[in-house]
Amino acid sequence: MRALLQPASQLAHAAAQPLLQFASRSYVPGPRLADAMRWAARMDRAGIAVTLGYFNADQTPPSQTTLENCGAIEALARLRHPGYLSVKPPALAYAGEALLAIAVGAKQHGQWLHFDSHGPQTADPTIQALEALREHHSRLSLTVPGRWTRSPADAEWALSRGIRVRVVKGQWSCPEQPEADPAAGFLSVIDRLAGKAPEVAVATHDIPLAREALTRLLRAGTACELELLCGLPRRDAVAMARELGVPVRLYIPFGEAWIPYALGQLRRHPRMIAWVIRDTLKALVRAA
Repeated sequence: MRALLQPASQLAHAAAQPLLQFASRSYVPGPRLADAMRWAARMDRAGIAVTLGYFNADQTPPSQTTLENCGAIEALARLRHPGYLSVKPPALAYAGEALLAIAVGAKQHGQWLHFDSHGPQTADPTIQALEALREHHSRLSLTVPGRWTRSPADAEWALSRGIRVRVVKGQWSCPEQPEADPAAGFLSVIDRLAGKAPEVAVATHDIPLAREALTRLLRAGTACELELLCGLPRRDAVAMARELGVPVRLYIPFGEAWIPYALGQLRRHPRMIAWVIRDTLKALVRAA
């Protein structure tokens, strides 16, 4: 039966690709910086700040990645609401010269420079790269995943260095505790930061978790914002943040690797396909 159903499944998947490609335009920017900036301009007009993140392909040289990141910094400077850049240190080979060039650009425009999180093996070199940049740019920021056992200590390190923290559940599991609950770890990191950090970014589309994290931070008198990823439904999350009086920021990725990554997320999470197609059909009905 499985052998009979597999060709039919492959055929249905192939037939759905044009619709997914079309539907994803409502959720996913194109690969170029200009595509991301069209979204950023729309958000800016709506009073929502943005983060830009360049998704490099495996074959993209660090020099090109550096140029793309520097270009994003210049583009962000044209927005009314302060935006910032998220960099991927492994894509730059943690190179001091490349990161310094990007940091200098961010400093010239008074922008934060954020370091995204990757696998656990990248945590130490990422922190080392941040440490080296501190004397050149004071507005640095780091993603701390909730699901790693090292994360509360990393949050304490960031606090001690004046580095802003974005808290996420985390995509990669913890080597020491692969079954660790990412939501519990998320709140553990939040508790380390509450009442101590000048500002915390809560980055999750899990609305109950986001509400609890934001409430703990607000109760402790810690400034915070909700950061959402472009490509995932956000209406209910935005409504929750506004109910709490918390600002919202949208992370807008771009680059050669972003659209394949986003479509891969759709394939791995079928419920997202239903959301995308539903919204696309609504748009087509309104246009008619």
